[in-house]
Amino acid sequence: MPGAIVFDLDGTLIDTAPDIHAAANRMLADAGSDPIDLATAISFVGHGIPNFVRQAMAHCGLDPAREEEWRASMLAHYTAHPADLSAPFPGVVTALEQLKGAGYSLGVCTNKPHAPSLQILDLLDLTRFFDVVIGGDSLAVKKPDPAPLHASFDALPGQPVLYVGDSEVDAETAVRAKTPFALFERGYRKTAVADMPSTVSFDDFHALPGIVQGLGQRVSGLA
Repeated sequence: MPGAIVFDLDGTLIDTAPDIHAAANRMLADAGSDPIDLATAISFVGHGIPNFVRQAMAHCGLDPAREEEWRASMLAHYTAHPADLSAPFPGVVTALEQLKGAGYSLGVCTNKPHAPSLQILDLLDLTRFFDVVIGGDSLAVKKPDPAPLHASFDALPGQPVLYVGDSEVDAETAVRAKTPFALFERGYRKTAVADMPSTVSFDDFHALPGIVQGLGQRVSGLA
């Protein structure tokens, strides 16, 4: 068994921001508020839906006492249309096929709730690649706590090889989990690539299988 690789979901495997943005604006319409633009929605992505809703409410000046109501609204709108506008980033399917074909075990560790994560993976025909999916509500804690990432690797055969993510949350999670980290540069990060801790960074998923092979050779050379 070559080992295990775990991926973040939003902004890493899938460009989910358009559907998150649409659901947020439906929620804000329910609240009688003006819509937000896509860039603002992306700036709220990373810590799960509760945090997203909290930031959107603060941005729009909504009553914080009604947070639970608007969170339920956001989740309902999102689960009704989770993948109308979303798509895997270019090269993702090819990379997953190559890694799976080479014998790597693959998993997902995301702060998105488990049910919509599975729903989106199913709708985009990606579920077939993954042996485990850990969502933001699968454990009592979320990333950047390292526990969800540890749980993901623990559920997979083979030793941990790499965690692949796109954000500051992912980078911190990898550091705290003491796991090699590959930063996907085209995701939803707010920080310059040079200022984020990573083992390697890349901007094209077609390059990922070669990166993984190179890391494996590096580790073998040190053994």
